[in-house]
Parts: sequence; C-alpha cells; structure tokens
Amino acid sequence: MLNQYSSPVNAKWQHLKRAFSSRQAFSDFIHVEPTLDNDGKVNFWINEDLKPTPPEKQTWSWFNYLVFYFGVGFGNWTLGSTMIGIGLSWWQSIVVIFVSQVIASVAIYFASRVGAVYHIGYPCVARSVFGMYGSYYYVGARAILAQIWYGVQMYSSARLLDCMLRAIFGTSYYNIPNYVPASQGINSRILLCFFLMWLAHLTLCSLRPYQLNKFFWAKTIIITPAVVGLFIFCMVHTKGNLGSMYGTTTTKGGFGWFFMYAINAGMGNNATYITNQPDMTRWSKTLWGCRWPQVIINPLTVTVSATFGILATAAINNAWGLELWNQWDLLGAIMDRYWSPGPRFAIALCSFAWTFYFLGVNISSNALPFGSDSTMLLPQFLTIPRGQWLATFVCWGLVPWKIEASATIFVSFLSGYGIFMASVSAVMMCEYYIITKGNLFISHLYTGTKENKHYYYNKGWNIQALIAYVCGVAVPFPGFCGTLGANVSQAATDIGHLGWLLSFTISFILYYIICTFWPTENQKIIKEMGLGWEQMANAPETVDALTPEPVEEIAVLGAEKV
Repeated sequence: MLNQYSSPVNAKWQHLKRAFSSRQAFSDFIHVEPTLDNDGKVNFWINEDLKPTPPEKQTWSWFNYLVFYFGVGFGNWTLGSTMIGIGLSWWQSIVVIFVSQVIASVAIYFASRVGAVYHIGYPCVARSVFGMYGSYYYVGARAILAQIWYGVQMYSSARLLDCMLRAIFGTSYYNIPNYVPASQGINSRILLCFFLMWLAHLTLCSLRPYQLNKFFWAKTIIITPAVVGLFIFCMVHTKGNLGSMYGTTTTKGGFGWFFMYAINAGMGNNATYITNQPDMTRWSKTLWGCRWPQVIINPLTVTVSATFGILATAAINNAWGLELWNQWDLLGAIMDRYWSPGPRFAIALCSFAWTFYFLGVNISSNALPFGSDSTMLLPQFLTIPRGQWLATFVCWGLVPWKIEASATIFVSFLSGYGIFMASVSAVMMCEYYIITKGNLFISHLYTGTKENKHYYYNKGWNIQALIAYVCGVAVPFPGFCGTLGANVSQAATDIGHLGWLLSFTISFILYYIICTFWPTENQKIIKEMGLGWEQMANAPETVDALTPEPVEEIAVLGAEKV
C-alpha cells in the first residue's frame, strides 16, 4: 500500500504493477473513469477531455498565445527553403510565404472563436456540425493526418539531433557502422537519433496544453537566436550573393499556376492550426486573448523566419553549388567546410535549439490533436495523454523519412493536407458564423440517440455537410493525384494548384446554398427559437454538459433573452 511519502513516479509505477495483478485490475486500468448521467447510467459519449474545459484550467492569457505563436512562426525556416527547393526565386518565395500566411491567419482567427466561447475541442465541434456518427469520419481523418505529420516532424527533429551529435562527438559518432539496407531510406545513425527523439516525445505525452506554458516559453527563447545566428553566418560567409533572381522550375500551365501551387503549399503548412484551433483556444482565459495575437504575430514571424531561410539557402546554394532546402542539410554542409571547434560548438547549439523547437511544435500541433481526437474515437479507453502516447508508438510504422525524401514530395504532402482540411474548416465556419449564429447546445453533444434533436441529424449524419465536403475535396483532388505521379490532364493539374482556397470556397458556398433550401433539424430549431448571436453561450445547459434540457425549455430561455 502506498504511503503519503511515495513519489509521483513511484505511485504511477505501483499503479501499473497493480494493473497486471488480475484480469479485473487490468480492465479497471485501461478504462477511463466513467461518467454517469443523472439516471445513474454510464454515458459512453463523454469523458474528462470531451467535457467543456472548466474555469480552473482556462489558464492561457493573451501573452501565452503571443509567445506560443511567435515560437511556432519563427522556426519556419524549412517552409521558405522548400520554396527555393521547388524552383521559386528568393523574392518570389517571400511573396508566396507572406500571402499564404495572411490568408491562413484570417482563417485561424475565425476558426478559433468556437473554442474560446464554449471551451470545447475539435471533436465536439465536429459533432455539432457533422453529426454524432458522421463526426467519426472527420475526426478520424484529422487523426490520421495528424499522426502522419507527427511522424514527419519527429523525423525532422531526429535529423537535427544528428547534426548536434556530429558536432559534439565528431567522426566517432558520424562513422557509426550502418546495418540498415539502403532500400529503407535511412541509416543506423539517423535511426538512433529517431529513437532518441521518440523517447524525448514520450516525456511530454502525459501533459495537456495548460500544463505546457513554460515549455512553450522556453522554445521561443531558444529558437530565436538560432534562426538569427544561422542567417547571419550564411550571409557573411557568402557576402550576400543570392545568385539569379529567377526560379528554375515552372509548370506546364505557366508560372501563374505554379505560383498558386506554392501558395497552396504555404496554406497546407497551416492546415493543422486552422483545424486545431478549438483544441488550443478552449484553454483561453478570454475571448479575444487567443485570437488577435496570432493575427498579428503569425504572418510576421513566419515571413521573417522563412525569409531568413530563403536568403540563406539561396546564398549558400549559389556560393557552394548545392541544392539544399532544409536546415539539417545546411548545418551538415557548414560542418563539411568549417570543421573546427568554434563552428562545431555553434552548430551544436543551433541544432539543439531547432531540435527543441520541433519537439514543442510536434506536441502542440500534432500530438495534442491526435490525443484530442482519440478521446472521441474511444472515450472509454483514451484520454488526451493516452492518445498522445498511442500516436508516439504508431510513429514507427509510418517510415516518415520516406515522406521527406525530396522538396517536391514534401510540398505535395503539404498541398494534399490542405485540400482535405479546407473543406472541413469551411463547413464548420459556415455553420457557426452564418447559419446557426454561433449557438451550440452543449449538453446535446453527449447524446447519441434519436432523442438528440439537435445533432443526431439523419441517423447521426449531417448529409448536407457531407455533400459540401465531398464536392470541396473532389474538384482539386485529381490535380493533387497528378502531383504525386498520376497521369492527369493539364486542366486538372491547374485546378489542383488552387488546392486549399478552392476547396474552402466550394464547400463554404455550397453548404450555405444547400442549407438555405434544405435546412437541418438543428437549424430549423434555432430559427424557431429566434436565437441571437451566441445566445446559447450563456445558457444554463453549458454549465452541466450531462443533463440535456428539453428543447421547449431552451426555447423559453431563448425567448426571454431576446
């Protein structure tokens, strides 16, 4: 039996040992604490992380969000370098990055409100829009994409860790014998680094965002001098000679379509944050504190950081005759030419900073969304921390090093990510801002029966939303397949270059038109109640998420507030 002096680590270890003492103990261990309805029955549609965030956990202020977005944005060196890698000139790349980030910031601003108002995550927002059963597809789709991106970012951090270890230990580390076949696309040295970063990610999997404030502060403080320092080194040692101001690659459809392709890739880089906003803003103390900081900070920091990457990459490639597009190859190239204690020490610090940065970004933008999604997919077994642990173990099966095989494949991946997420964001924003006027019935998000008149829709599916989503994805999808190697027409390729913007626009407009002539049952109820803007945000039912109130009573409440 544990005593009051047992350490938290020892307590967890004893709890784990007890889980294997019997079949019942193991069953109790893997199940999360059940939530009971007022009639005493277990509600399988809810757990701790699906409930609205309680006030004591709404700890993020405007400054926390400012620091968070600064840290995320200022490490976007690879995004700018990728644009150089696919053939844009340095000044064209800067324009593309800025335009794409302004568009993304506007989308993030609007996507963030529902989480800040109702303090619920993306899975619950998806239930309100796509239906109690239909939401499983949209949540599952994001979970899959977040899992893939989680592996990619973990591999990126492993490559940077490899640079750090090479700078510290020199040839004794760099010449580690390789036992992995060349066909696997990785060697023993990088695989070791991937394993070490996998362990590092595990240390943060038990934490939720409100517990990571200081960690995100540290990430911001560490990454800033690393980005600036590497930029200064590249410009000084190349005398700022950027080479030709023209790109080397265009599409058959002309430079205009290629330009849109690059903007679409930039949007894909933010597709996670646009969709993930409720998962981040649900922890906010205030409504505006989580929205305006990113509008101001994100375009500036991403553009400045990416510009540093663009200029440094262009200068180094021109001076050394290389075709680099990511920072770990750049750091490796520097060590090849400046193998002395001073540069190695600087590169070790720089590599550590970026490794730490990728660790933080990966937890916030990929592990957290997957953990949040898993709480809805398996609420009886998974919480956000458990979901993050699951995502970390699954990373091994993704072979993420093959996704980052080249700049072209990497950008194609970003573009595809944007296509699938844009339609989801479009339907959710149209539903919230225009059709339902920001009114959610929180208690009904946890009832999966026909008695749920708001979100059961058509056997649990919002057919109107499904039609708008499919159409938004279908139009640019052939062009996306073309970027991955499929034989498609030039017209399909050009349309695919409009990616995120086209998908979002089609789904948003089509969903509005469909619901105008064929409204859902929930939309009819809201219209009959005569609710004003976000009137349900102050309704008593938002306090108790387990006791759905009769529609008639809520209607009276709405009439009184009007």
